[in-house]
Amino acid sequence: MPQSKRIGVYVFPGAEELDWAGPWEVLAAWAQVWPEDRIETLTVGRSTEPVTCAKGLQMIPGRSWADAGALDVLIVPGGRGVRDLLEDEAALSWLREQALGGTMMASVCTGSWLFARLGLLDGKPATTHWSGLERLAALGKDIEVRADERFVDNGQVLTAAGVSAGIDLALHLVARLSSVERAREVKRYIQYDPAPPV
Repeated sequence: MPQSKRIGVYVFPGAEELDWAGPWEVLAAWAQVWPEDRIETLTVGRSTEPVTCAKGLQMIPGRSWADAGALDVLIVPGGRGVRDLLEDEAALSWLREQALGGTMMASVCTGSWLFARLGLLDGKPATTHWSGLERLAALGKDIEVRADERFVDNGQVLTAAGVSAGIDLALHLVARLSSVERAREVKRYIQYDPAPPV
């Protein structure tokens, strides 16, 4: 039987909705449809008070920082709220604690700015939303900014480009934590087969 994995999705005021909801759909579908894989997904916030996201969607985190427990993976979205978190010592301390504890850290969009601010991307390749590439480089030291990649996997730290790239990142996590076959099954289950009309 596979070892259980706990995957947290961090939600904060001003978080871009699809940055967290896209990976959540992938990972929660995996957990629900294939319980034998022993995956637990949870949303995490500073508290369990309602959070208003970037486009106005309100949601209630399932756990607070204090009661989230140990996480194997933490997904950090981007959005306008990241700018406030860059100066929020409590949030930075919590994220640093997760990384130092061995949690696999994965960002979507400008969530990578927080990883850069913490020094997690120094000397490593990374990506983010196209409009935030210069800021990403400026927030760390010798970050190898990869503008044309959907996501970059550095081992403990993973970064994805904007919004929909988070879905690709989540499917990559399924493949990495389980198998490519399982990732393809999840992809088919959620009918993720992009074919934009424009």
